[in-house]
Amino acid sequence: MSLRNGNVHSVTCNGGDVNKPFKIFVGYDPREDLAYEVCRRSILKRSSIPVEIIPIIQSDLRKSGLYWRERGKFESTEFSFSRFLTPYLANYEGWAMFVDCDFLYLTDIKQLRDLIDEKYAIMCVQHDYAPKESTKMDGAVQTVYPRKNWSSMVLYNCGHPKNQVLTPEVVNTQTGAFLHRFQWLEDDEIGSIPFVWNFLEGHNKVVENDSTTFPKAIHYTRGGPWFEAWKNCEFADLWLNEMEEYMKEAKKKIEE
Repeated sequence: MSLRNGNVHSVTCNGGDVNKPFKIFVGYDPREDLAYEVCRRSILKRSSIPVEIIPIIQSDLRKSGLYWRERGKFESTEFSFSRFLTPYLANYEGWAMFVDCDFLYLTDIKQLRDLIDEKYAIMCVQHDYAPKESTKMDGAVQTVYPRKNWSSMVLYNCGHPKNQVLTPEVVNTQTGAFLHRFQWLEDDEIGSIPFVWNFLEGHNKVVENDSTTFPKAIHYTRGGPWFEAWKNCEFADLWLNEMEEYMKEAKKKIEE
């Protein structure tokens, strides 16, 4: 299992089975360390259930012999492919979530967990997304492909027989199309989640007086305010407020 600084970040919250926290694997990239910390905090702050947050760190996976794939020129983050190790890292047991680090959660994660339907192998927001920008983040190439952003936040039924195929060997050797388009599954094995749980900044829109369009988790997929080029993106204020709270807490811990 890949751990950041040798630690599993966990919290015991009110409600649920304290012995079985909901496992959340977050994609980690060194150049987005602050984004990871803010994403983590946004989940923990609002969660009413026990959660265990585990960063997927490529360097740790390489040291463990679980990841040896060479980085391709179109991989914008270090977790472009390692994300698909989620069922393996969860020991193919129960449900676990993978999410990119450029998310900001605004709602209790319990509401998302409660959407789980055992009949599916995975569940995700099924976006129809074709970005217009040629670059994103800090100049990374913006690519367009079918089912883009479906894999950015996924609920995995880790014990589902079909997900047993996601071994380190397969994750390290299969094509981007096979993995990001979930080609090991049939379409009816992929459950749908409301778009507000993967609300794409710059793409999805809030409809006034329609609460079903209000984001529950904002995805700064083009780049968030931790990048200079995106410091004025939509919902930047929400992320910056969360960051300031995180920084205050981190400073307080150091002083203690």
